[in-house]
Amino acid sequence: MPGQNYKEESMQAFITSAAAFLPGRPVPNEAIENYLGPVSGLTAKTRKLILKGNGIKQRHYAIDPETGRQSHTNAELAAESIRALFADHCKGNLDELQCLCCGTSSPDQLMPGHAAMVHGLLNCPPCEVISTAGICVTGISALKYGAMSVALGLTENAAVCGSELASTFLGTSFFDSMGQQTSPGPPQEKKHGPFAFEEQFLRWMLSDGAGAVLLERRPGNKGPNLQIEWIEILSLANELEPCMVAGAVKQDDGSLRGWREFACDAAGDMRGVFTIKQDTRLLNREITRALVGTCLPRIARKHNIHPDEIDWFLPHYSSHYFRAPLARQLREIDFHIDEQRWFTNLATRGNTGSASFFIMLEELFSSGKLKNGDRILGFIPESGRFTVAYVLLKVVR
Repeated sequence: MPGQNYKEESMQAFITSAAAFLPGRPVPNEAIENYLGPVSGLTAKTRKLILKGNGIKQRHYAIDPETGRQSHTNAELAAESIRALFADHCKGNLDELQCLCCGTSSPDQLMPGHAAMVHGLLNCPPCEVISTAGICVTGISALKYGAMSVALGLTENAAVCGSELASTFLGTSFFDSMGQQTSPGPPQEKKHGPFAFEEQFLRWMLSDGAGAVLLERRPGNKGPNLQIEWIEILSLANELEPCMVAGAVKQDDGSLRGWREFACDAAGDMRGVFTIKQDTRLLNREITRALVGTCLPRIARKHNIHPDEIDWFLPHYSSHYFRAPLARQLREIDFHIDEQRWFTNLATRGNTGSASFFIMLEELFSSGKLKNGDRILGFIPESGRFTVAYVLLKVVR
Protein backbone atom coordinates (compact mmCIF):
# COMPACT_ATOMS: atom_id res chain seq x y z
CA MET A 1 0.00 0.00 0.00
CA PRO A 2 1.19 3.57 -0.57
CA GLY A 3 3.17 4.91 2.35
CA GLN A 4 4.19 1.50 3.67
CA ASN A 5 7.89 0.66 3.93
CA TYR A 6 9.16 -1.54 1.14
CA LYS A 7 10.28 -4.95 2.42
CA GLU A 8 13.24 -6.20 0.40
CA GLU A 9 13.43 -9.91 -0.41
CA SER A 10 16.34 -11.20 -2.47
CA MET A 11 15.53 -13.44 -5.42
CA GLN A 12 16.34 -17.12 -5.25
CA ALA A 13 18.34 -16.81 -8.43
CA PHE A 14 22.13 -17.07 -8.51
CA ILE A 15 24.68 -16.34 -11.21
CA THR A 16 26.90 -19.41 -10.97
CA SER A 17 28.99 -18.96 -14.11
CA ALA A 18 29.95 -16.12 -16.45
CA ALA A 19 31.62 -16.06 -19.86
CA ALA A 20 32.48 -13.72 -22.70
CA PHE A 21 33.35 -14.10 -26.35
CA LEU A 22 35.19 -11.40 -28.29
CA PRO A 23 35.87 -12.20 -31.95
CA GLY A 24 39.31 -11.97 -33.50
CA ARG A 25 42.31 -10.09 -32.20
CA PRO A 26 42.10 -6.78 -30.33
CA VAL A 27 41.99 -3.89 -32.78
CA PRO A 28 43.93 -0.77 -31.72
CA ASN A 29 42.80 2.68 -32.83
CA GLU A 30 45.40 2.96 -35.57
CA ALA A 31 44.19 -0.28 -37.20
CA ILE A 32 40.46 0.48 -37.36
CA GLU A 33 40.52 1.30 -41.08
CA ASN A 34 41.97 -2.17 -41.78
CA TYR A 35 38.63 -3.56 -40.59
CA LEU A 36 36.02 -0.92 -41.35
CA GLY A 37 37.59 0.39 -44.56
CA PRO A 38 39.30 3.64 -45.55
CA VAL A 39 37.66 6.97 -44.84
CA SER A 40 37.85 10.45 -46.35
CA GLY A 41 39.47 13.51 -44.81
CA LEU A 42 36.20 14.76 -43.29
CA THR A 43 35.35 11.42 -41.70
CA ALA A 44 38.95 10.98 -40.54
CA LYS A 45 38.73 14.25 -38.62
CA THR A 46 35.52 13.08 -36.96
CA ARG A 47 37.15 9.76 -36.07
CA LYS A 48 40.15 11.49 -34.48
CA LEU A 49 37.93 13.77 -32.42
CA ILE A 50 35.73 10.96 -31.10
CA LEU A 51 38.56 8.51 -30.36
CA LYS A 52 40.36 11.21 -28.39
CA GLY A 53 37.42 11.55 -26.02
CA ASN A 54 35.99 8.04 -25.72
CA GLY A 55 38.97 6.43 -24.00
CA ILE A 56 38.74 3.20 -26.01
CA LYS A 57 42.22 1.86 -26.80
CA GLN A 58 41.18 -1.39 -28.45
CA ARG A 59 38.07 -3.31 -29.40
CA HIS A 60 36.99 -6.39 -31.38
CA TYR A 61 35.25 -6.72 -34.74
CA ALA A 62 33.72 -9.85 -36.26
CA ILE A 63 35.57 -9.05 -39.49
CA ASP A 64 38.41 -10.86 -41.25
CA PRO A 65 40.98 -8.09 -41.88
CA GLU A 66 42.43 -9.95 -44.85
CA THR A 67 39.18 -10.30 -46.78
CA GLY A 68 36.94 -7.71 -45.11
CA ARG A 69 34.28 -10.40 -44.78
CA GLN A 70 32.12 -10.95 -41.72
CA SER A 71 33.60 -13.71 -39.54
CA HIS A 72 30.58 -14.35 -37.30
CA THR A 73 26.88 -13.68 -37.28
CA ASN A 74 25.36 -12.16 -34.16
CA ALA A 75 23.77 -15.53 -33.33
CA GLU A 76 27.20 -17.18 -33.62
CA LEU A 77 28.73 -14.65 -31.22
CA ALA A 78 25.97 -15.37 -28.70
CA ALA A 79 26.29 -19.14 -29.14
CA GLU A 80 30.06 -18.99 -28.58
CA SER A 81 29.61 -17.12 -25.29
CA ILE A 82 27.04 -19.67 -24.09
CA ARG A 83 29.28 -22.58 -25.05
CA ALA A 84 32.08 -20.93 -23.06
CA LEU A 85 29.65 -20.52 -20.17
CA PHE A 86 29.02 -24.25 -20.04
CA ALA A 87 32.58 -25.36 -20.89
CA ASP A 88 33.85 -25.24 -17.31
CA HIS A 89 30.60 -25.32 -15.39
CA CYS A 90 28.95 -28.34 -16.99
CA LYS A 91 31.81 -29.77 -19.06
CA GLY A 92 30.16 -28.43 -22.18
CA ASN A 93 26.91 -30.33 -21.63
CA LEU A 94 23.96 -28.17 -22.67
CA ASP A 95 21.39 -30.98 -22.36
CA GLU A 96 20.05 -29.67 -19.04
CA LEU A 97 19.42 -26.10 -20.24
CA GLN A 98 15.79 -25.16 -19.62
CA CYS A 99 15.57 -21.48 -20.56
CA LEU A 100 17.55 -19.40 -23.06
CA CYS A 101 17.24 -15.60 -22.92
CA CYS A 102 19.02 -13.48 -25.53
CA GLY A 103 19.12 -9.71 -25.88
CA THR A 104 20.58 -7.66 -28.71
CA SER A 105 20.03 -4.46 -30.64
CA SER A 106 21.51 -5.92 -33.83
CA PRO A 107 19.87 -9.26 -34.70
CA ASP A 108 20.86 -10.90 -37.96
CA GLN A 109 17.31 -10.70 -39.34
CA LEU A 110 13.89 -9.24 -38.57
CA MET A 111 12.42 -12.75 -38.26
CA PRO A 112 12.84 -15.34 -36.74
CA GLY A 113 13.67 -14.17 -33.23
CA HIS A 114 17.31 -13.89 -32.23
CA ALA A 115 17.11 -16.43 -29.37
CA ALA A 116 15.60 -19.06 -31.67
CA MET A 117 18.56 -18.67 -34.03
CA VAL A 118 20.99 -19.01 -31.12
CA HIS A 119 19.15 -22.12 -29.92
CA GLY A 120 19.44 -23.60 -33.39
CA LEU A 121 23.21 -23.14 -33.34
CA LEU A 122 23.57 -24.62 -29.86
CA ASN A 123 21.68 -27.70 -31.05
CA CYS A 124 20.62 -28.56 -27.51
CA PRO A 125 17.30 -30.24 -26.57
CA PRO A 126 14.03 -28.25 -26.62
CA CYS A 127 13.92 -25.39 -24.12
CA GLU A 128 12.09 -22.11 -23.60
CA VAL A 129 13.56 -19.24 -25.63
CA ILE A 130 12.99 -15.51 -25.22
CA SER A 131 14.31 -12.68 -27.39
CA THR A 132 14.34 -9.17 -25.96
CA ALA A 133 14.43 -6.01 -28.06
CA GLY A 134 15.91 -2.59 -27.40
CA ILE A 135 19.47 -1.28 -27.25
CA CYS A 136 21.85 -1.51 -24.26
CA VAL A 137 19.17 -2.47 -21.74
CA THR A 138 17.96 -5.39 -23.84
CA GLY A 139 20.58 -7.66 -22.22
CA ILE A 140 19.29 -6.74 -18.75
CA SER A 141 15.71 -7.33 -19.88
CA ALA A 142 16.81 -10.85 -20.80
CA LEU A 143 18.53 -11.18 -17.42
CA LYS A 144 15.38 -10.13 -15.59
CA TYR A 145 13.24 -12.62 -17.50
CA GLY A 146 15.68 -15.43 -16.75
CA ALA A 147 15.94 -14.43 -13.08
CA MET A 148 12.18 -14.34 -12.65
CA SER A 149 11.79 -17.72 -14.35
CA VAL A 150 14.34 -19.30 -12.03
CA ALA A 151 13.23 -17.48 -8.86
CA LEU A 152 9.58 -18.44 -9.42
CA GLY A 153 10.55 -22.07 -9.89
CA LEU A 154 9.31 -22.14 -13.47
CA THR A 155 12.70 -23.42 -14.59
CA GLU A 156 15.72 -24.77 -12.73
CA ASN A 157 18.19 -22.75 -14.78
CA ALA A 158 18.51 -20.12 -17.47
CA ALA A 159 21.32 -19.05 -19.78
CA VAL A 160 21.23 -15.31 -20.43
CA CYS A 161 23.20 -13.56 -23.15
CA GLY A 162 23.78 -10.07 -24.48
CA SER A 163 25.45 -9.83 -27.88
CA GLU A 164 26.15 -7.23 -30.54
CA LEU A 165 27.30 -7.27 -34.15
CA ALA A 166 27.66 -3.50 -34.52
CA SER A 167 30.39 -3.66 -37.16
CA THR A 168 27.86 -4.46 -39.89
CA PHE A 169 26.56 -0.89 -39.46
CA LEU A 170 29.98 0.75 -39.28
CA GLY A 171 31.96 -0.11 -42.41
CA THR A 172 32.78 2.31 -45.20
CA SER A 173 31.05 -0.03 -47.67
CA PHE A 174 27.84 0.15 -45.61
CA PHE A 175 27.93 3.95 -45.59
CA ASP A 176 28.65 3.99 -49.32
CA SER A 177 25.65 1.72 -49.95
CA MET A 178 23.47 4.06 -47.92
CA GLY A 179 24.79 7.05 -49.89
CA GLN A 180 23.96 5.39 -53.21
CA GLN A 181 20.27 5.24 -52.30
CA THR A 182 19.60 8.80 -53.47
CA SER A 183 17.04 10.58 -55.57
CA PRO A 184 17.86 10.98 -59.31
CA GLY A 185 20.52 13.59 -59.94
CA PRO A 186 24.29 14.06 -60.02
CA PRO A 187 26.23 11.37 -58.09
CA GLN A 188 27.24 12.20 -54.54
CA GLU A 189 30.87 13.10 -53.91
CA LYS A 190 32.65 10.16 -52.29
CA LYS A 191 33.14 11.69 -48.87
CA HIS A 192 29.99 10.50 -47.09
CA GLY A 193 28.58 13.95 -47.63
CA PRO A 194 24.99 12.94 -46.77
CA PHE A 195 26.02 11.81 -43.31
CA ALA A 196 26.10 14.32 -40.48
CA PHE A 197 28.11 14.07 -37.27
CA GLU A 198 25.20 12.26 -35.58
CA GLU A 199 25.62 9.42 -38.08
CA GLN A 200 29.42 9.32 -37.91
CA PHE A 201 29.53 9.52 -34.10
CA LEU A 202 28.81 5.88 -33.30
CA ARG A 203 31.10 4.49 -36.02
CA TRP A 204 34.07 5.00 -33.68
CA MET A 205 32.25 4.04 -30.47
CA LEU A 206 30.70 0.61 -31.08
CA SER A 207 32.19 -2.86 -31.53
CA ASP A 208 31.34 -6.56 -31.42
CA GLY A 209 31.14 -9.14 -28.66
CA ALA A 210 28.95 -11.32 -26.46
CA GLY A 211 28.70 -12.11 -22.78
CA ALA A 212 26.61 -14.64 -20.91
CA VAL A 213 25.70 -15.80 -17.41
CA LEU A 214 24.15 -18.99 -16.07
CA LEU A 215 21.34 -18.62 -13.53
CA GLU A 216 20.42 -21.38 -11.09
CA ARG A 217 18.10 -21.66 -8.10
CA ARG A 218 20.93 -22.60 -5.74
CA PRO A 219 24.55 -21.45 -5.40
CA GLY A 220 27.15 -23.58 -7.16
CA ASN A 221 30.04 -25.35 -5.45
CA LYS A 222 32.85 -23.74 -7.45
CA GLY A 223 34.02 -20.14 -7.35
CA PRO A 224 31.89 -17.13 -6.42
CA ASN A 225 28.13 -17.02 -6.82
CA LEU A 226 26.21 -13.81 -7.33
CA GLN A 227 22.75 -13.67 -5.85
CA ILE A 228 20.44 -11.29 -7.69
CA GLU A 229 18.98 -9.03 -5.02
CA TRP A 230 16.95 -6.97 -7.49
CA ILE A 231 16.76 -5.65 -11.04
CA GLU A 232 15.05 -2.35 -11.84
CA ILE A 233 14.31 -1.10 -15.35
CA LEU A 234 12.78 2.34 -15.92
CA SER A 235 11.80 4.13 -19.13
CA LEU A 236 11.51 7.89 -19.46
CA ALA A 237 9.98 7.71 -22.95
CA ASN A 238 6.96 9.52 -21.56
CA GLU A 239 9.17 12.58 -21.02
CA LEU A 240 11.93 12.46 -23.64
CA GLU A 241 12.06 12.07 -27.41
CA PRO A 242 14.17 9.47 -29.27
CA CYS A 243 17.93 9.98 -29.09
CA MET A 244 19.53 6.94 -30.77
CA VAL A 245 17.85 5.64 -33.91
CA ALA A 246 18.38 3.06 -36.66
CA GLY A 247 15.93 2.00 -39.35
CA ALA A 248 14.16 5.34 -39.07
CA VAL A 249 14.72 9.07 -39.46
CA LYS A 250 13.93 11.51 -36.69
CA GLN A 251 11.60 14.30 -37.78
CA ASP A 252 11.70 17.95 -36.74
CA ASP A 253 8.94 17.38 -34.19
CA GLY A 254 10.86 14.53 -32.53
CA SER A 255 8.75 11.74 -34.02
CA LEU A 256 10.22 8.91 -36.10
CA ARG A 257 9.52 7.96 -39.68
CA GLY A 258 10.29 4.27 -40.06
CA TRP A 259 12.01 2.47 -42.91
CA ARG A 260 8.78 0.87 -44.15
CA GLU A 261 7.22 4.28 -44.69
CA PHE A 262 10.23 5.26 -46.80
CA ALA A 263 10.17 1.97 -48.69
CA CYS A 264 6.45 2.31 -49.49
CA ASP A 265 6.91 5.85 -50.80
CA ALA A 266 7.79 5.49 -54.48
CA ALA A 267 9.53 8.87 -54.42
CA GLY A 268 11.07 8.33 -51.00
CA ASP A 269 14.78 8.81 -50.42
CA MET A 270 16.11 5.84 -48.42
CA ARG A 271 19.53 7.42 -47.96
CA GLY A 272 20.79 6.92 -44.42
CA VAL A 273 17.64 5.26 -43.06
CA PHE A 274 19.59 2.26 -41.75
CA THR A 275 22.59 4.09 -40.33
CA ILE A 276 22.74 4.38 -36.53
CA LYS A 277 22.12 8.00 -35.60
CA GLN A 278 22.77 9.67 -32.24
CA ASP A 279 21.37 13.06 -31.21
CA THR A 280 24.52 14.03 -29.32
CA ARG A 281 23.12 17.28 -27.92
CA LEU A 282 20.15 15.49 -26.40
CA LEU A 283 22.46 12.71 -25.17
CA ASN A 284 24.82 15.10 -23.40
CA ARG A 285 21.94 16.99 -21.80
CA GLU A 286 19.88 14.07 -20.52
CA ILE A 287 21.89 10.86 -20.13
CA THR A 288 23.07 11.52 -16.57
CA ARG A 289 20.45 14.05 -15.49
CA ALA A 290 17.53 11.82 -16.40
CA LEU A 291 18.83 8.28 -15.94
CA VAL A 292 20.86 8.99 -12.80
CA GLY A 293 19.50 12.19 -11.28
CA THR A 294 15.84 11.29 -11.79
CA CYS A 295 15.83 7.48 -11.61
CA LEU A 296 18.47 6.44 -9.07
CA PRO A 297 17.05 8.30 -6.02
CA ARG A 298 13.68 6.67 -6.65
CA ILE A 299 15.25 3.19 -6.85
CA ALA A 300 17.52 3.82 -3.85
CA ARG A 301 14.50 4.80 -1.72
CA LYS A 302 12.52 1.79 -2.86
CA HIS A 303 15.26 -0.66 -1.90
CA ASN A 304 16.74 1.35 0.98
CA ILE A 305 20.20 1.13 -0.54
CA HIS A 306 23.05 3.50 0.37
CA PRO A 307 26.27 4.18 -1.55
CA ASP A 308 28.52 3.04 1.30
CA GLU A 309 26.98 -0.44 0.94
CA ILE A 310 28.30 -0.76 -2.63
CA ASP A 311 31.66 -2.54 -2.94
CA TRP A 312 31.79 -2.55 -6.75
CA PHE A 313 30.15 -0.16 -9.19
CA LEU A 314 29.91 -1.38 -12.80
CA PRO A 315 28.83 1.56 -14.97
CA HIS A 316 28.19 1.01 -18.65
CA TYR A 317 29.03 4.36 -20.15
CA SER A 318 29.60 4.57 -23.89
CA SER A 319 32.59 6.88 -23.65
CA HIS A 320 35.14 7.94 -21.04
CA TYR A 321 33.81 11.43 -21.76
CA PHE A 322 30.77 10.60 -19.59
CA ARG A 323 32.72 9.36 -16.55
CA ALA A 324 33.20 12.80 -14.96
CA PRO A 325 29.56 13.89 -15.52
CA LEU A 326 28.40 10.58 -14.05
CA ALA A 327 30.57 11.04 -10.94
CA ARG A 328 29.34 14.61 -10.59
CA GLN A 329 25.68 13.58 -10.89
CA LEU A 330 26.14 10.87 -8.25
CA ARG A 331 27.54 13.47 -5.85
CA GLU A 332 24.66 15.84 -6.57
CA ILE A 333 22.07 13.24 -5.55
CA ASP A 334 24.11 12.27 -2.47
CA PHE A 335 24.97 8.83 -3.88
CA HIS A 336 28.73 9.27 -4.22
CA ILE A 337 30.67 6.05 -4.90
CA ASP A 338 34.43 6.43 -4.62
CA GLU A 339 35.94 5.85 -8.04
CA GLN A 340 38.33 3.29 -6.57
CA ARG A 341 35.23 1.07 -6.34
CA TRP A 342 34.34 1.54 -10.02
CA PHE A 343 35.09 -1.30 -12.43
CA THR A 344 35.03 -0.93 -16.20
CA ASN A 345 36.87 -2.47 -19.15
CA LEU A 346 35.69 0.01 -21.78
CA ALA A 347 39.29 0.84 -22.75
CA THR A 348 40.20 -2.76 -23.59
CA ARG A 349 36.88 -4.34 -24.62
CA GLY A 350 35.15 -1.38 -26.25
CA ASN A 351 31.48 -0.46 -26.17
CA THR A 352 29.55 -3.63 -26.98
CA GLY A 353 26.08 -2.32 -26.18
CA SER A 354 23.84 -4.96 -24.61
CA ALA A 355 26.86 -7.24 -24.07
CA SER A 356 28.93 -4.65 -22.17
CA PHE A 357 27.60 -5.34 -18.67
CA PHE A 358 28.05 -9.10 -19.08
CA ILE A 359 31.58 -8.66 -20.43
CA MET A 360 32.46 -6.39 -17.48
CA LEU A 361 30.87 -8.79 -15.02
CA GLU A 362 32.73 -11.79 -16.46
CA GLU A 363 36.10 -10.07 -16.01
CA LEU A 364 35.31 -9.12 -12.42
CA PHE A 365 33.79 -12.55 -11.73
CA SER A 366 36.99 -14.26 -12.90
CA SER A 367 39.42 -11.79 -11.31
CA GLY A 368 39.64 -13.35 -7.84
CA LYS A 369 38.88 -9.93 -6.32
CA LEU A 370 35.36 -10.68 -5.12
CA LYS A 371 34.86 -11.37 -1.41
CA ASN A 372 31.96 -13.02 0.33
CA GLY A 373 29.24 -10.46 1.00
CA ASP A 374 30.46 -7.92 -1.59
CA ARG A 375 27.69 -6.01 -3.29
CA ILE A 376 27.87 -5.10 -6.97
CA LEU A 377 25.73 -2.32 -8.44
CA GLY A 378 25.33 -2.31 -12.20
CA PHE A 379 24.28 0.83 -14.06
CA ILE A 380 23.15 0.28 -17.65
CA PRO A 381 21.73 3.31 -19.47
CA GLU A 382 20.20 3.27 -22.93
CA SER A 383 19.87 6.44 -24.95
CA GLY A 384 17.40 5.05 -27.51
CA ARG A 385 14.49 6.77 -25.84
CA PHE A 386 16.12 6.95 -22.43
CA THR A 387 15.73 3.71 -20.50
CA VAL A 388 17.93 2.66 -17.60
CA ALA A 389 18.57 -0.55 -15.68
CA TYR A 390 20.09 -0.93 -12.22
CA VAL A 391 21.13 -4.37 -10.96
CA LEU A 392 22.21 -5.26 -7.41
CA LEU A 393 24.17 -8.49 -6.91
CA LYS A 394 25.60 -10.00 -3.73
CA VAL A 395 28.60 -12.33 -3.61
CA VAL A 396 27.75 -15.63 -1.95
CA ARG A 397 30.28 -18.42 -1.46
